[in-house]
Amino acid sequence: MIPSFSSTTQSSAPTSGTITTHRSVSTHSLALAGIIGGITYTATLENDVLLCSVCAKLDFYRIFLYGIHELEAFPLGSLSSILEKSYQCSFCRLISLYDFPHTDLSEIECRVYTMVCGALRRGPYPPLRYGRLLHIIGNDLWQRHPAFRAAGSLQIHLMKEDAFKFGRPVDLHGRRMKDTVDIGLVKKWIKLCRENHGDECRNVWRMDRNLPGFVRMVDVVSMAMIPAPSGCRYVALSYVWGGNGAEYWTTKDNIANRSMPGGLNAANLPDTIADSISFVRQLGERYIWIDALCITQDDSQDKVVQLNAMDLVYGLSYFTLIAAGGKTARDPLPGYRPQTRTPQIHVEVIQGLHLFVTPPSHAEALALSTWITRCWTYQESALSCRRIYFTEKQVYFECQCQVFREDIVAESKADSSSSLFRYPRGEYFPASSNPFESYMFAVQNCTRRNLTVESDIVDAFTGVTNALVVAFGLGDPARTFQYGMMLTELHHALLWQHDPHTPRARRSLGDSSWPSWAWATWRGAVIYMAQIVYRQTRVGGYNSSLSVDETLIDAWYIVDHSGDIVLLDVRRISRVFEVEEEQPPYSSPGGSLDPTEMLLDIHRPLKPGTLIFRTTSSHFDITRRGGDLNGESSPAEHYGIFNILSTTSSPPTWVGTVILPLIPAPPTSIKFIVLSRCDGVNGACDLKRYRGCFLHVMAVSENEGLMERVGLGIIHIVAWVASTPEEKVVFLR
Repeated sequence: MIPSFSSTTQSSAPTSGTITTHRSVSTHSLALAGIIGGITYTATLENDVLLCSVCAKLDFYRIFLYGIHELEAFPLGSLSSILEKSYQCSFCRLISLYDFPHTDLSEIECRVYTMVCGALRRGPYPPLRYGRLLHIIGNDLWQRHPAFRAAGSLQIHLMKEDAFKFGRPVDLHGRRMKDTVDIGLVKKWIKLCRENHGDECRNVWRMDRNLPGFVRMVDVVSMAMIPAPSGCRYVALSYVWGGNGAEYWTTKDNIANRSMPGGLNAANLPDTIADSISFVRQLGERYIWIDALCITQDDSQDKVVQLNAMDLVYGLSYFTLIAAGGKTARDPLPGYRPQTRTPQIHVEVIQGLHLFVTPPSHAEALALSTWITRCWTYQESALSCRRIYFTEKQVYFECQCQVFREDIVAESKADSSSSLFRYPRGEYFPASSNPFESYMFAVQNCTRRNLTVESDIVDAFTGVTNALVVAFGLGDPARTFQYGMMLTELHHALLWQHDPHTPRARRSLGDSSWPSWAWATWRGAVIYMAQIVYRQTRVGGYNSSLSVDETLIDAWYIVDHSGDIVLLDVRRISRVFEVEEEQPPYSSPGGSLDPTEMLLDIHRPLKPGTLIFRTTSSHFDITRRGGDLNGESSPAEHYGIFNILSTTSSPPTWVGTVILPLIPAPPTSIKFIVLSRCDGVNGACDLKRYRGCFLHVMAVSENEGLMERVGLGIIHIVAWVASTPEEKVVFLR
């Protein structure tokens, strides 16, 4: 039985680990607020604390010692009343510091319970081993509101000076932040990772690799651009350009001067870059890679060569410095120099305990940054073994094993790392031991970000594709990936869907023309959805690769950039199914294509990127499957789910499901081509389901023999065979 949380006594814990009760905390007095070193703190008179009648019922010492289970969360009243009392109640004031969204708060009722934040070292017994924090939650209105979810959790934590009162080490308690980051602390984070994590925090698949000789570095001592010394230890920078930077870029005209000692003048560089160079120098490191300086920006040949080495540049870096606190390269690194940030650590002394609202986790802080919205920064982060993030609020360190942050003590050499604060956010490479799953994860993360130059989408993804080739031994990158698509797993790679909230629009590619079957051709986020999406009324959720149980296309060909038709090396899949005898089998047209079959029009050469393959095609009617009773879609929805109908019987039979763009409205009858075989789900048609009974099909439009991708769906094999499909050589653009 947990003791009552009535606020009648204040306990303290001597260093021996015994607990005694020594004074009353039921009296009140004025709180004295002050500013120390630019940071807000609150002090109280010796025996008193200001609490409202609700919060005065809480015994905070016992709560932090024994905890409150979520099912027994203590009611704090309405959120609006808490905010109204914040001027007179110290605990209500802490809650009010949370960044509440501008919405109606009157119906939100709040409760408090405790969460175990873990331990780095073993304590004398379980109640003392694990630290606890207070977690404030609201009712369902809070949980459902997207603005609350985006803002993150509201958690209240103990400062490290109170750890001894519970017989606990200072690990995982709060610490006061200074106006500038402690360089010694950052060095300690790096050292802890390097000495304790071994191969886990090294790109093992890169250990036998070196930077190519054409890669340049900034020597922060001589302030010059130099060829990267063999085996050198260096830092890579990831930041937001935020517009044209011709005045500080390396160009053909200034590269010779910049290659001389002193040729780089920090006074002429934007703050993000100048601060990063100074920070690396202060850490005792000598080299930093910065794209604007290390790539000749007006030399297209140099850019192509350098950008093709991004997997090595970031994968081999000692750590990547991520400037996530600014919107442009002209913004400073927050906290590197004085007065470049305002730490918001507000401490209230309540019943003798120093409490503060925990700042956002590094994942929450990054989610609010401009940096995470930029497409180029995905591979820069994912390919890096260690990352140091400068955010608006504080500096974070992240490696494959753990996270360090300025406001929480966590630097002990742990014999147990079960800590709420030490979990990496999971954006690292490879994401899976399965090459396609790693690819799929990267595509989904990369495409939800923005590009200033839309045609950069493949270049911004090349580091990931090159890394995939090396990590999984996939052969020649130029043959394995084209237009961002994983050609060795083409049966899976073709099964992408548009994010339903993104209008269907091609990227602005200048004179280039990319094929419709490649996700890189289209603006917006891409999702690989599990088959369960086909039984829904609206598109959404279930990010996962759709299963392919049998490949039905024997040979795939592509028109390369020189106009030649090349046979692709696509992995085949074949599984044995126990198919009921009365079901008609699907017979896929097999064999390689004769050269004469790959000529569509002798007077019109095929464009690069055209896929050529033999399959079957057929027409089916479609009808919209509405989410609302009136069948209307949300204005934010640009794709809908349609039932595929067979008209060989009367009334028509529902035989499959397809996802199509809503604008322009699709025709009532549409052509489909078969891609592969899959297992399907209940609720995707009216026909009897059995193992391997569905076909992955692509909805296409056709013009003068050339087809383009319109949508993707599944059709029951029985219905497909009954439709008397036509064997066809497809030219897919």
